[in-house]
Amino acid sequence: MNEMKPTISWLTDVSVFAVNRLPAHSDHRYYESIDGAVAEAPMSLRHSLNGSWKFNYSVKPADRPKHFYEVEHPVDGWNNIEVPGHIQLQGFGKPQYVNTMYPWDGHNDIRPPAIPEDHNPVGSYVKYFQAPAQMQGKPVYISFQGVESAFYLWLNGTFVGYSEDSFTPSEFDLTPYLVEGENKLAVEVYQRSTGSWLEDQDFWRFSGIFRDVYLYTVPSSHVRDLFVHAELDSSYTKGTLGVDLKLSGAKPSSIKLELKDAAGLTIAETAAVPDGSDHYSLSVNAGTVTPWSAEKPYLYMLYVTLYDQEGHVVEAVPQRVGFRSFEMIDKVMHINGKRIVFKGVNRHEFNSRRGRSITKEDMLWDIRTIKRNNLNAVRTSHYPNQSLWYELCDIYGVYVIDEMNLETHGSWQKMGAVEPSWNIPENKPEWQPIVMDRAISMVERDKNHPSILIWSVGNEAYAGEVLLNVSNYFRETDPSRLVHYEGVFHNRTYDATSDMESRMYAKPADIEQYLNENPQKPYISCEYMHAMGNSVGGMHKYTELEQKYAMYQGGFIWDYIDQVIVKKDRYGKEFLAYGGDFDDRATDYNFCTNGIVYADRKESPKMQEVKFLYQNIKLIPDRTGVKVINENLFEGTDAYDLVVKLHHEGREIFKKSLKAAVAAQSEAYVSFELPTVTESGEFALHVSLNLKEATLWADAGHEISFGQHVFLVEETSAAVQPEGDVRVVEGDVNIGVHGRDFSIMFSKQAGTLTSVNYSGREMIAIPPAPLFWRATTDNDKGFALGFDSGAWFAASLTRKCVSVELTKQEGSATVTFSYKLSISAEVLVTAAYTVFADGSLNVKVRYEGAEDLPKLPIFALSFKVPADYHHLDWYAMGPNENYIDRAFGARLGEFQNDAADNVSGYVVPQESGNRTGVRRVSISNDYAQGIRISAPATQPVECNISPYTAFELESANHHYELPNVHYTVVTVAGRQMGVGGDDSWGAPVHGEYLIPANQTLAFEFNIARL
Repeated sequence: MNEMKPTISWLTDVSVFAVNRLPAHSDHRYYESIDGAVAEAPMSLRHSLNGSWKFNYSVKPADRPKHFYEVEHPVDGWNNIEVPGHIQLQGFGKPQYVNTMYPWDGHNDIRPPAIPEDHNPVGSYVKYFQAPAQMQGKPVYISFQGVESAFYLWLNGTFVGYSEDSFTPSEFDLTPYLVEGENKLAVEVYQRSTGSWLEDQDFWRFSGIFRDVYLYTVPSSHVRDLFVHAELDSSYTKGTLGVDLKLSGAKPSSIKLELKDAAGLTIAETAAVPDGSDHYSLSVNAGTVTPWSAEKPYLYMLYVTLYDQEGHVVEAVPQRVGFRSFEMIDKVMHINGKRIVFKGVNRHEFNSRRGRSITKEDMLWDIRTIKRNNLNAVRTSHYPNQSLWYELCDIYGVYVIDEMNLETHGSWQKMGAVEPSWNIPENKPEWQPIVMDRAISMVERDKNHPSILIWSVGNEAYAGEVLLNVSNYFRETDPSRLVHYEGVFHNRTYDATSDMESRMYAKPADIEQYLNENPQKPYISCEYMHAMGNSVGGMHKYTELEQKYAMYQGGFIWDYIDQVIVKKDRYGKEFLAYGGDFDDRATDYNFCTNGIVYADRKESPKMQEVKFLYQNIKLIPDRTGVKVINENLFEGTDAYDLVVKLHHEGREIFKKSLKAAVAAQSEAYVSFELPTVTESGEFALHVSLNLKEATLWADAGHEISFGQHVFLVEETSAAVQPEGDVRVVEGDVNIGVHGRDFSIMFSKQAGTLTSVNYSGREMIAIPPAPLFWRATTDNDKGFALGFDSGAWFAASLTRKCVSVELTKQEGSATVTFSYKLSISAEVLVTAAYTVFADGSLNVKVRYEGAEDLPKLPIFALSFKVPADYHHLDWYAMGPNENYIDRAFGARLGEFQNDAADNVSGYVVPQESGNRTGVRRVSISNDYAQGIRISAPATQPVECNISPYTAFELESANHHYELPNVHYTVVTVAGRQMGVGGDDSWGAPVHGEYLIPANQTLAFEFNIARL
């Protein structure tokens, strides 16, 4: 045992990162009987130390209780803290969110490996325990699954060890220090250490024991490490199983391997008599096997059994096995012989109350959500996850890029500029051991998971010899996987570090340029579609590359879940807090809010688009059938019902379920016969593939693919104007148009419609006005829309009515307002309201543009109705919000919600809740009274109906800052620009989804009573 005396200087010593720590090993389970292994019962050889620990918090090392680990040192008056959990989320210190800069930037003028002396929080933990009965007389070890970022360990006053690396296990032998009865375990955790320079990920900065802690023992003969090689032959049908074992303890008399299929039938077995070595390699021919893939995650169970001299079982190890091949063929990545396309997402481990100390329930929700929405891959950004996550990916079927715990972003990129003058680790040999240790710890723990296809060298750490050596270690240790690293994009000298071209946030045109220039490596976007706030617009431009270029192999959306923390405002009400809300400085504010899933684990509206564009099976219907394009690599459509629905004006009139047998990598046309259409109007044909039976991740009936076809059967005669006449009163100030039970008023003075009164119910709370501004999204702010187009903000608040014109027709009257805007003398906007005898209005809005004006965020007419009118019944594209560049996943149909539902849960209030393709929407109170807005199917409008104006949303940084609700704000638009999403710090919305201001724009809609 190493008797090194612990010293605080280790925190800044690059050469000291593991003292007395046990070698990393595979994360396999083991039992003392084969029955336990077969049942996969909880491991009786483990004893959890999770729960309440005694705790002391110190802001800096000088303040810590230096001798707290001594047996007699009292801790009765200390606080309690829960393990696992972060210190900063349990009332001690405060969380801090930064992205690329180091958290001490602006506070401490230091360079690696120095760390701040004035602010390096120390958590002193104490746990009293008695060794459980099943561990008596056996060696006892302790496993810390995750501690951030460095810790010292004592037992009964004696120093045991030290470790860095927050995201892989640290294990120690406690046997020499245990006593009978009560034992005192002491752990001193430092937030900042040498390792902190290597952990500059885009995330909240926490510290503490945030993953499980447990004691464990082992049988007298023990498989301490297991490396399974489940290989396929060149036909990808026959399997060979190789097993490398490292043993400890007494030598077993024999070792048996038994491989069982999913039904529990033995398909292969072999045995060996040990020769005295600690290392053994065994292999067996598995015959014809079912390969593992995300489409069909077929797993076998391997049992490794050790026997003593009497033939008794000493240890049984159950290990799930997936036979799969992942290789580069002709510069293209292949899974089991087929070109793979990653339909992926980057995933931080996060819970809005627990931070990165997530639960099994969190992981189960995540894996099911990922599968239900057609994602097939996850990149563990930017650190190894809990072991359970990889097990779930094995079982549910998700491809994984497993990324080691390394990011040094702030050492080479400053405010977006590449400046590697003091980059680490680069070519600095003194950093090689600590970096390599992180790679070894990840590979040794995770190597047996078939879901892991790629090892990643880390994230955003520039490039150099140190990382190239890590990459070569991956290849030498595990040739069955490829190696990923994006950072070589910034330094091509070390291009060999990565087996694939990997870029972040490249525009579609940039990707095409790479693919068209005879590339030597396949392409993936390890990060793309920056999903910050209202985003993911234009995603189709990326997914359309999948079939155009064989060497384009998909990407990983940034990212999965909003990293925001539940906090209470000054009135005690909970809200979702982002960087800066804890008075944390430096901070990057809300840049942590990039999820396609909200922090409360509800799907955001962005998921609607992701699910559609990630479909493996495309459905293209017409009036006689549907073209089914099965882009699965292995699985046909047998697991699904093909459901055909026909809607007329939003109402379902026909439904039929069919069978469709379309093999993987093929397409077919499935014919069907629709009922004879006798009515005129608009029809929407919806075709979907729905699960026949429940799976682990979805119920029977879950829709996996969708397509629609919309067609019109024209009216045989022109629309009939309502019968009757109107009474028009033109006063000095007001123009009134009246009927039997309605009164509609226009003001020459106000220059607008001022009243729509149906049967004594006033519908206009605040009059309509032209609107050219939307509440800026995070992406809008990123590419400076406010700076470029802010004049439209003022134009929306101020206008000058230059004329009011009344014209009377038989049975109707029209009032037209003309407006000039301060933005340009040449711009003219008109709003014409025609009132008919039944009280309905036709509204025509026209914009005549001018040259040299900034792009328009929106061209709309907006007004307010009383807040009592908040129930919405739509016939439009939906059901979730959609925009002109994010409407592929929307479908034309009827759906309902409330105005408040259209304030999406983006953490910073911004434009949200829009619907394109609006044919009609009813706005009603609890008594079904109200108005209906409608537009022709051939010229639908966009609508946003919300409790808040664009300006109220614009002015709020948190939802709690929004005012009390007094109105329902109705915004009817001829066009709104897209939301974009290539990135959130400069990428504009794609040109075809912008609104040039130098054109003529017009739209019309109708208002009628319900």
